[in-house]
Amino acid sequence: MAFPIPNRQLFIGGEWREPVLKKRIPIINPSTEESIGDIPAATAEDVEIAVEAAQKAFTRNKGRDWAFTSGAVRAKYLRAIAAKITEKKAELAKLEAIDCGKPLDEAAWDIDDVAGCFEYYAGLAEGLDAKQKAPVSLPMETFKSYVLKEPIGVVALITPWNYPLLMATWKVAPALAAGCTAILKPSELASVTCLELAEVCREVGLPPGVLNILTGLGPEAGAPLVSHPQVDKVAFTGSTATGSRIMASAAQMVKPVSMELGGKSPIVVFEDVDLDKAAEWTAFGCFWTNGQICSATSRLLVHERIASEFLDRLVKWCKNIKISDPLEEGCRLGPVVSGGQYDKVLKFISTAKSEGATILSGGARPKHLNKGFFIEPTIISDVNTSMQIWREEVFGPVLCVKTFSSEDEAIELANDTHYGLGAAVISNDLERCDRVSKSFRAGIVWINCSQPCFCQAPWGGLKRSGFGRELGEWGLDNYLSVKQVTQYISNEPWGWYQSPSKL
Repeated sequence: MAFPIPNRQLFIGGEWREPVLKKRIPIINPSTEESIGDIPAATAEDVEIAVEAAQKAFTRNKGRDWAFTSGAVRAKYLRAIAAKITEKKAELAKLEAIDCGKPLDEAAWDIDDVAGCFEYYAGLAEGLDAKQKAPVSLPMETFKSYVLKEPIGVVALITPWNYPLLMATWKVAPALAAGCTAILKPSELASVTCLELAEVCREVGLPPGVLNILTGLGPEAGAPLVSHPQVDKVAFTGSTATGSRIMASAAQMVKPVSMELGGKSPIVVFEDVDLDKAAEWTAFGCFWTNGQICSATSRLLVHERIASEFLDRLVKWCKNIKISDPLEEGCRLGPVVSGGQYDKVLKFISTAKSEGATILSGGARPKHLNKGFFIEPTIISDVNTSMQIWREEVFGPVLCVKTFSSEDEAIELANDTHYGLGAAVISNDLERCDRVSKSFRAGIVWINCSQPCFCQAPWGGLKRSGFGRELGEWGLDNYLSVKQVTQYISNEPWGWYQSPSKL
């Protein structure tokens, strides 16, 4: 019997609500290509109700609303959510794997990170109380000044399908810790676990309207949410093209945005490495999460002295990756998320071949699978810097390869991109690693690894990979405004104008 998909509605004002237009979107299991349920499809009418609920929760009664609740009180709710997520880990991991296609072991790891992220931001919420009224040193003794950090207001959180619950948590946890109220709009391609987060919030008694969750299509739900005049900020993770449209819409009201967008990250492998260790990190950096990672190190730059031997070793590692239904034990590569994504990735591969590149390994559906959106881990060599496969983000299990002869050439090739999210360097020469790390034009650098991510460390990019930082204390700052309060403390009159009493 198939694992059941809960039948949920929209979550608004602490309650399940049927969409105003009663529309729903089918859920397709990417492993079987079969419909396994559906999710509600919000429209502008539902956005209006959700924003009103969030606004009410933010400003209900001075001293009792979410914005004026102490960080310690907000922390109790965040910890309760973390505990409930851990309690439901097995169920949530299965739902995640069925919905977006990632291997079950990977999904379980994600759920652990979700709970850890809520727990981490609970601690930061508590710490906010002690940081209020931080004094500012002034040059005049007749004044004293301090700073208040206050929630920015009602925030729209728009999240992708590759890490459905975890990417949502990266935004929800700091937003709630800061005292904001939120409307979460996850991707329509993978929303199931985000709706289960709504059930968790209901079970722990999160005050109504603090978190609202609207599933639906971007044009029908996301666009009216971004442009709503009562939404005070937009945080978005997704494609650069969509991010550009969101920025343009938010600009009409000078609304702040933070963006974590696409990537085409390099991994530079020098000649002094252990070939097997480097090959495994190279494979992990590109094929983890079925290759669907914005920070994927999908451009391999390998020193020409070891290129032939290294690529032989890398192909062997990739042929050893178990490709199967995500729920099957030992699965390490599942299907891409949808038929549309499957066709898009295969088109990238065929275009690379037509432009003169060589498909060194993979490039098609595995022969042992006759259905599902599965694509073998694909390695493409003989690539030049003008090819589409070098320039554009694939968002699938595809690695393109170039060689280099010097450190300077490697850095130049690594930075030859419109993107700037991640970059990795693998070498036993740590001084060289330090030099290269400083030279990378990227927001995240990995040394002798690729893709580790911790909620305590900042995450974000440069150039067309976006701006702003998530995670760590930087993630909390995304949802806080800084207020200066300055007081005149002298008993003497200011004395700038002549007193009328002395006339």
